[in-house]
Amino acid sequence: MPKRLVLLLSVLSLAGPAFAVDPAIKKQLEKLDPATRLEQSCDTEAMSRINKDATGYKPDKVIAYTFKDPVPSDDRLEAPGAVFRSKGDWYHLSYSCITGPQHINVRELQYTIGEKVPREKWTKYYLYD
Repeated sequence: MPKRLVLLLSVLSLAGPAFAVDPAIKKQLEKLDPATRLEQSCDTEAMSRINKDATGYKPDKVIAYTFKDPVPSDDRLEAPGAVFRSKGDWYHLSYSCITGPQHINVRELQYTIGEKVPREKWTKYYLYD
């Protein structure tokens, strides 16, 4: 199969239905107000995607607002000042997330992992072990 076709098929598969949400997580998300649900859905998807990608990181927590407030609009959340914790260390994270109208199913997520947050800055930003 030509390389271009493989890339096109990969892109088309991403444009399909929203990423599947675990039923237990969905039930918990449905209890939240829409703004909190948007943020939590995007944080959860970012954590899941980083875990699955070949980055070597194993995040157990994502916080969208550590270094800069996230910017919500309709079904989108821009989180330029996020962080995630992996193997006991915190790392800068920036992501853009689009959900469905109920803010449960993430339809698109793009993220960039930044530098490790130095331990001496953890207290200032309320980060923890």
